[in-house]
Amino acid sequence: MRFLRRSAADSPDTEQVDEAAVTVGETNKARTPGKGRPTPKRREAEGRKRGPVPPPPKTTREAMRRARGSKEERKALAAKRREQRIEQRKRMNEGDDRYLMPRDRGPVKAYIRDLVDAKRNLLGLFMPLAVVVFVALLAPSLAVQQYATLACLLMLIMMVIEAVLNGRRIAKLVRAKFPKENIRGFSTGWYAFVRATQLRKLRVPKPRVSPGDTV
Repeated sequence: MRFLRRSAADSPDTEQVDEAAVTVGETNKARTPGKGRPTPKRREAEGRKRGPVPPPPKTTREAMRRARGSKEERKALAAKRREQRIEQRKRMNEGDDRYLMPRDRGPVKAYIRDLVDAKRNLLGLFMPLAVVVFVALLAPSLAVQQYATLACLLMLIMMVIEAVLNGRRIAKLVRAKFPKENIRGFSTGWYAFVRATQLRKLRVPKPRVSPGDTV
C-alpha cells in the first residue's frame, strides 16, 4: 500500500524561496516608513515659527489700529514721508524735471521762465494790487475808494498791454531757439503771464537768473 506523499517535483525549490525572502527583506529595509500625516504647507510651517495667530479684531476701531501698526511704526513712517516731501520740494525748486508738474517740464518751459525772470515786469505787482483794491473797498471815505479804484484800473490796463507785448516777444524768442518745436503763441504767452504775475520769492521753480541778465 502506497502512502500519500509529495513527490520531489511537487516540493518548492528551497533556493528560490530563500532568494525571494532576501529580496523582500531588502525592499522592506529600503522603504522609508510613512509619517502617518501629510507634509505641512509652507504657510503653516511659517505660522508655527511665528507663533499663534492673534484672534480677529472685535471692533472696527481695533481693526484700524492693527492696520496702522504700532506707535513707533507710525512715527517712523511719518518721518520718512516728511523727508520725502522735503526732498521733493527741494528738487522742484531746483527745476528737476522728474519732480516738476507736467506743465513746467521741458527745456522750452525752462527757457520761458528764464526770459520772464530776467526782466522786471509790472505784472509782478498784480497780487499786491489786488490787496490794495480790497483794502480800498473797505475804506470809509468814498473819495479814497474812487481814487484807489481809478489807480488800480490804470495799472490793470498797463499790465494787460505789457502782458500782450511780453507774450509776443517771448513767443518769437522761443520759436527762434527751438525751431523744431511746435510753439503756440497763446499757450506760450499765457505761461509767461502766469509766471510774471507771481511774486519773485514765491515762484516755483526758483528763478535761475537775476533781473537784467542775458538769456
